[in-house]
Amino acid sequence: MTIRVLGCSGSIAAGSRTTAFLVDDDLLVDAGTGVGDLSLDELLRIDHVVVSHSHLDHVLAIGLLADTVSRRRIATGRAPIAVYALPATIAALRTHVFNDVIWPDFSRLPSVERPLLRFVPFAVGDVLCFGARRVEVLPAAHTVPAVGFAVQPREGAPAWVFSGDTGPNPALWQRLRALPVAHVVIETAFGDEDAALAAISGHLSPSSLADELSRLAPGVDVHVTHVKPGEVDTVMRQVAALGLSHRIHTLASGQRLTLDATG
Repeated sequence: MTIRVLGCSGSIAAGSRTTAFLVDDDLLVDAGTGVGDLSLDELLRIDHVVVSHSHLDHVLAIGLLADTVSRRRIATGRAPIAVYALPATIAALRTHVFNDVIWPDFSRLPSVERPLLRFVPFAVGDVLCFGARRVEVLPAAHTVPAVGFAVQPREGAPAWVFSGDTGPNPALWQRLRALPVAHVVIETAFGDEDAALAAISGHLSPSSLADELSRLAPGVDVHVTHVKPGEVDTVMRQVAALGLSHRIHTLASGQRLTLDATG
């Protein structure tokens, strides 16, 4: 199983893309601006999108994806693109995005019987299966209802874990103690000089990241994501100065991670 980093920034700037990951060639984890770097043929192969929460930097490409591939999916009789999310996230998307004002309601177009999108609700603890691949819905602690995900190439294999946008989140680490984990992608949106802002906005700073990672078993690769453009060097210097025992990496668009299904 291959995970391609399409976007991992907290905002946009030249060379920066907001959060999106492509699992193999058919499954998106979040749908930020990084989706726009895929070719038309690559976009056409996407059949599933799992969404961590309703904020724009994680969802804005869903509607653009549906619009871009609409003619070719209809012509070839493809099933609707399935968008999996919390009920509150689906309600937010229907009310604020797919409302025929901000964007057409592709869950009813080109027809109610054969739409381009279908929304599928999930709950924390659910496991979604895509062939042998498993996506477990993990808890997150943010300003809106939110989740993270643990993605496994098969049951029992080491997981790639995405925290989603989250502040301090004891429930996440409690669950991960029972899972085999190879990689954790975790946000650190602000530097420690903005720790108060991170706290009130449901994000982490380097110091709170250190507190979180103290609950993670050793031997796991940790990838820091969701840093604001222009702040990556500062945030990563602050993370390095904490002397954490984990292998810490800076996540960047274009990276690929491979998980072995036999592991």
